[in-house]
Amino acid sequence: MSIVEHHFDLAAPRISEAGVADYIALLKPRVMSLVVFTALVGLMIAPGHFHPVLAFTSILCIAVGAGASGALNMWYESDIDALMSRTANRPIPRGRVTRPEALTFGMTLAFFAVMTLGILVNWYAGALLAFTIFFYVVIYTMALKRWTAQNIVIGGAAGALPPVVAWVAATGSLSVEPVLLFLIIFFWTPPHFWALALFRNDDYARAGVPMLPVVAGPDATRLQILLYTIVLVAVAAAPWPLGVFDAVYGVASLILGAGMVWLAIDVYRHRDGAEASRATKKLFAFSIFYLFALFATLLIEVAVRAIAPLLG
Repeated sequence: MSIVEHHFDLAAPRISEAGVADYIALLKPRVMSLVVFTALVGLMIAPGHFHPVLAFTSILCIAVGAGASGALNMWYESDIDALMSRTANRPIPRGRVTRPEALTFGMTLAFFAVMTLGILVNWYAGALLAFTIFFYVVIYTMALKRWTAQNIVIGGAAGALPPVVAWVAATGSLSVEPVLLFLIIFFWTPPHFWALALFRNDDYARAGVPMLPVVAGPDATRLQILLYTIVLVAVAAAPWPLGVFDAVYGVASLILGAGMVWLAIDVYRHRDGAEASRATKKLFAFSIFYLFALFATLLIEVAVRAIAPLLG
């Protein structure tokens, strides 16, 4: 190959190898499913009538906004993703998607999600969705994650906002119910992610991410998990005695909360070997079930209220 041909080859535009599956992976579909579900609950418990088309539009825009956040997160964190076994197979580290492609994809999705929600539903919801994306990408991903062990505590606010966005989309205002949903997810986030960080500690240390187990050590993290879990259970149970949610929710929150506390105590007690790893993995898995089950109970309450008048 001549020198001219060699330089021409280097300057030639790269043909993307990305397929549909790669772009779906950029959206973080598992995270998106949780966002969609919590947003749906916020929408369903909102008072008044909300047109089904507008309701579907709201949930779709929130889902796309969450996907945009995921894509932009992967764009910015592709260097550390390549160093961690949990994330090494993501599209950018594998070379399936380039960073500029991921950035363009994420920014495009974010723009259309916010504008569609603002134009078709209301601008309060659109602005709140824009803030949610900004908070996750700029405040959490860029400013906090690589600089403080409290990254997931502060950054957890972004993941707690979708039900609030949905409520605002349906009502155009705020109320105590979406604030309570926000607080539940906010206090759920640290024990959920710190459990993951405990059994992925080597990954985070290798990537230089100051997660709590890396900075403060596993034992301090276990104590924080237990303390945050106790606060979470108290916050999740509070709507029942406050009269915001009904007894079905209250009983479910206590039963599920007992399971969370039990597993958090188990994580605190077992500090070495296979038992410690098993305890953290159990808490991580159960925490996902806990949040889904807790919010599903609210959907059941909505269904019961709708059906009760029909049954006389």
